Parts: sequence; structure tokens; C-alpha cells
Amino acid sequence: MSEKEPIRLTDEQRIDWLRLIRSQNVGPRTFRALINHFGGAGAALDALPALARRGGGNAALQIYSRQDAMREIEASRKLGVSFVAIGEADYPRRLQMIDDPPPLVAVRGHAAALAMPQVAMVGSRNASAAGVKLTQRIARGLCEAGFAIVSGLARGIDAAAHRASLATGTVAVLAGGHDRVYPPEHADLLEDILSAGAALSEMPLGWEPRARDFPRRNRLISGLSLGVVIVEAAKRSGSLITARLALEQGREVFAVPGSPLDPRAEGTNGLIKQGATPVTEAADIVAVLTPIMGLELPAREPEREEAEPTPIVEPAPDERSRIVALLSPTAVSIDDLIRLSQSSPRVVRMVLLELEIAGRLERHGGGMVSLL
Repeated sequence: MSEKEPIRLTDEQRIDWLRLIRSQNVGPRTFRALINHFGGAGAALDALPALARRGGGNAALQIYSRQDAMREIEASRKLGVSFVAIGEADYPRRLQMIDDPPPLVAVRGHAAALAMPQVAMVGSRNASAAGVKLTQRIARGLCEAGFAIVSGLARGIDAAAHRASLATGTVAVLAGGHDRVYPPEHADLLEDILSAGAALSEMPLGWEPRARDFPRRNRLISGLSLGVVIVEAAKRSGSLITARLALEQGREVFAVPGSPLDPRAEGTNGLIKQGATPVTEAADIVAVLTPIMGLELPAREPEREEAEPTPIVEPAPDERSRIVALLSPTAVSIDDLIRLSQSSPRVVRMVLLELEIAGRLERHGGGMVSLL
């Protein structure tokens, strides 16, 4: 990671960052592109309506108001939740390295738990007694070795991992807002977690988690961690999504082998066949992760307010139509778009930004984009 001093947003900048990331059609990757283009969140907010019009948006863009942002910040403060920006001292360092880190994370509890080396443990909601017992044993062993345990507060394996690591610090990553605990019966478990650990979410207060929010949450579980341990997972399990995301993020993937007769072991056994490290005790994980802990994280320049904005290039009408014509629902790399359109990288990126703000473009990992 860069040795530059961490940034520190002013109160006004934090409001603008919250407004920008909560505005329609602005996700983490778009947020970063907007900050880089316009030099700050305030300038990016001012530019959103014109970008949406040029991208062919049909409806008025919904921009999160200053009043709504201030209300969310005040309501969060009453819950003990603070918004930490990427690049600030308390932002988890490993999370900052993924392709699509949240510009702001809402954090409750002890920030020190987020600074510890972390291992994720996830698995079946319908866990077996043996799976729960093994999860607890591995989690305690990892805690004794100095790791914090990250999981998703779900039933089954997640809950067992959290409960086994309460004393030393565990991190719950939420799929909804901090005031919308899921499942509801784990509200007491979350309170226990906060006594020494932390809870983290990128979603606004009042947000009820939906099915599509859980894979989004899973990328944070793996992104926070040095490695991910899958204890039990059926063939089509959300835990396998976490394993795939971990591999994409360059994290280690561990799997606990199980009986071929148990459907809950089908996914974990499959991961082992695909190259995941089989583990039966914490020492197996510690042996792999200890050398990694000493490695310097790759440098990544965080978004900085009041940076020098990239000069705005207005694409010519024929240039814009040529770039749009190359796009389709099939993902294509931005590098290929630049080459095939024979336009400059700045022009191509501006057209993509316009399309995205208009709700017509989807960004994928690895610099790939597609039309919606």
C-alpha cells in the first residue's frame, strides 16, 4: 500500500461522498471514475444531470439530497455508526485493494477489530452438528493465533464462527442497514459481537436486505480477509459465491472436506477438487496465511478530494455513436473498445460514464462492460 498519509474528509466532503454513492446509477466503480474525472464529489454531483442526458437517460436522475444525507448521518450517529471513507486511517486496508471497494463503509463497534488480520468463515445455514462443532474449534484456534473472524451473521456456520470468536473480536458484515439485522433473531448476537468486535455495512439505514444484496455483501466478507474458510456448502450455495469472489480478489480459499453422502459437503468437496486447500484444523490455515501476513499490500492510490480533475473531453456525435454501436449485452473489455473505436481512452471512458449514469451500462470485473 502507498506510504502516503491517510486522507481525512471534512464534514462537508463526507456529506458529498454519501450523496454521490447514494445517487441513482452510482456504484463503487462509477464513484471512483466520477471522482477521478471531476476532482471531487461536489463537482461530480453537479455534473450528474448532464452526464445522464448525454448518455440517453429517459427519466430524471435521482440525486440523493443534502437533507437526506444529513438525516442519514445523524440517525447513524445515534446508533453509534460512523462513516469511514476509503483512504482514511480506519478504512480496512485489504478491503481497499479490491476492484470495487465501497467508497464509504458504515462501521459500528471497535475499529481495532477491523485492523487485525482477518479470516472469513462461512458455510451452510442448515449446518450439521459436526459442522458447527468443527467451525467453533477452527475459529477458536484462529483467534488464539491472532486472527479476527469475519462472517455474515447468517444462521448455521456463520453464527457458530461469530459465537466462537466473541471474546477476541469478530466482524459481522451486514447485507442490509445497521438497523435491519438479518436474520432478526440474531439481533442479540450482533450486540454480543459489538462488545469486542465490529459490524460493517455499505447499505443505508432502513435497507431491508434482498436476495441480490447477499452476493454484494459476500465480496466484502472475502475482501476484508486474507483467506476464506468454507465449512459446509451445498452444490448451489451462497458460500460458493464467496469462494469465487475470494479467488477473483486473490485471497486464499480453504475448504473442510465432508462425507460424499452429505449434500452439505458437495460444494466444499467440489472446491477441493478445483484446488482449494483442504483443512481440518486451524493450524492448516495458519501455516498458509502466516507468510502472506508479512507481505506489503500492493500500492493503490485512494480517491482524494480536491485532486486535479481530468480535463473533460466532449465526444463528437459520430464518435459517441461509434462507441455505443460496439457495445452489446455481451461484456467487452474497455481496452478493446478503445482499439476498435479508434478513439482516445479519455473519450471512451467519458462515453461509458455517460451511459452508466443514464442507467444503460453495467460494469464487470477485469475492466469489462456491457449494455443493459
